[in-house]
Amino acid sequence: MIIVIFGQPHSGKSTLANILTAKPNSCNIDGDLLRELFLNKDYSKEGRIINLNRASDIAHFLNNKSKSEHLIVLSLVYPYEEAREYLNSLTEDVLWVYLTHNEVRGRENFHVSDFDIPVKEKVLHLNTSELSIEECINKISNHEKISSRSIV
Repeated sequence: MIIVIFGQPHSGKSTLANILTAKPNSCNIDGDLLRELFLNKDYSKEGRIINLNRASDIAHFLNNKSKSEHLIVLSLVYPYEEAREYLNSLTEDVLWVYLTHNEVRGRENFHVSDFDIPVKEKVLHLNTSELSIEECINKISNHEKISSRSIV
């Protein structure tokens, strides 16, 4: 199973991903760490899509290798529908979790201005200003794509 936690910088992606992947048989592919690994400092749309498609390829590979017995979490901004559709074209074994927040958190200058807001029917929307960390984890864990599995 792949869970993609995405949204603007400082929305809580890494916090939630680290909690979800604290159990054995799970891993978090973090956008910042992935950029360090591949030395990708290109924040243009093209550079972001290259980074996101790499993350999608890695997650898909790990998910297939583990025969869906492991939890793979992607915590990246994923601002473009094109990049999200790429992962969807690789596998249907994905839960998309879109994070938003209402307050100033200090990283607004890193926000992606041309972020494609996802369609509500396709993703689980969580506002991390209104929900606690525990409530967010519960909503993810109890989602219909996850609740029948023992991976979270």
